[in-house]
Amino acid sequence: MHTGQVTTPFGRRPATLALVKGQLAVAESTSGARVEKWKVFRDVCEARERFGLQDRALAVLDALLTFYPDAQLDAEQGLVVFPSNAQLSVRAHGITESTLRRQLGALVDAGLIQRRDSPNGKRYAHRNRDGEIEQAYGFDLSPLLARAPELAALAQDVAAERVRFRRAKEALTICRRDVRKLITAAIEEGVSGSWGDVETIYVGILSRLPRYPDRAHVETTLDEMQLLRDEVLNLLGVQLNTENMHGNAIQDDRHIQNSKPESIYELEPSSRTEQGESLPEERLAKTAKPGETKAKVEPIRSFPLGMVLRACPQIVDYGPAGGISHWRELMTAAVVVRSTLGVSPSAYQEACEAMGPENAAVAIACILERSNFINSAGGYLRDLTQRTKRREFSLGPMLTALLKVNGEGQRRAG
Repeated sequence: MHTGQVTTPFGRRPATLALVKGQLAVAESTSGARVEKWKVFRDVCEARERFGLQDRALAVLDALLTFYPDAQLDAEQGLVVFPSNAQLSVRAHGITESTLRRQLGALVDAGLIQRRDSPNGKRYAHRNRDGEIEQAYGFDLSPLLARAPELAALAQDVAAERVRFRRAKEALTICRRDVRKLITAAIEEGVSGSWGDVETIYVGILSRLPRYPDRAHVETTLDEMQLLRDEVLNLLGVQLNTENMHGNAIQDDRHIQNSKPESIYELEPSSRTEQGESLPEERLAKTAKPGETKAKVEPIRSFPLGMVLRACPQIVDYGPAGGISHWRELMTAAVVVRSTLGVSPSAYQEACEAMGPENAAVAIACILERSNFINSAGGYLRDLTQRTKRREFSLGPMLTALLKVNGEGQRRAG
């Protein structure tokens, strides 16, 4: 055992068993070892967060290494350096003496250097007649030599952790962008679904992310966001598949008529006003004799938003922040009302395809206004959709009737 390698600190600093244990361990592991000093320093810089070291501590360690004359730390050549505080301050970029003392203590506490104190606490060396150092008092760099493999492993682990953290943040940024833009596209294009609830979940996931997150926080948030993105893609995939099926059905069954159409009389009210009264041109087209040219049917079109809100004031309560100021907010409110009325996503999607997203939202608003007189909102909307495809329905008479109910019969659909 190298008992001569154990020394106690000068002055009021106490000696501890941990200090003795550390000195003995260093003495045993440095026998015959050597390592390139700047490589060890780079490893310490890489792993400094693991030791709780500041940048100033690294500057002091760098200054200490400059006082070691060789490029490699060699236990046979002695590893004690003995600069004065003034010399250390100059090479550590002029830090104050109080900061220097504090950072030297941090390096000792981290187990990267050891104190070799003289009888009077001064730093100096005894030399022989040939000028070689026989005994030196100052700071021992042996811990750097003894812990070189450990420091290299820590540096590699920290670098790998940094890469994983950066990639996790990149993946989260992309996933957040995907979910945000998919929700926005779905709302703007009138895709049926509870997109307001989806957006609430999205905001909730991000609210749980700390201001300064670590890798565990980022990866947890990423897992939740990926699940939400998968759910959004599933919802959109169902709608796109439904749209494709409807498109194929229109192309393949254009000349096929169903001899047993499904009855809707149990689902729809009998009032001509609620079902949407046909325009005069439409009645003329239906009563025309075979061979005669049918009159041109008025196409479904969008109506002024102000007129729609006067005719259907109830839907305003379902708008963002309790109001509707433009068509996008009306379509967003219609999605919420669709779910409230029990209209299936496929029924609303068909209406959007046949009427257009704006007119489908208007139809939902009209159904909400007359919901007390309609037994099945979903069946009623499907009937309006089929009549729209046959050019037998217009929203104008329905809105006019609702305007009259609300005391504004003098205003006509534009």
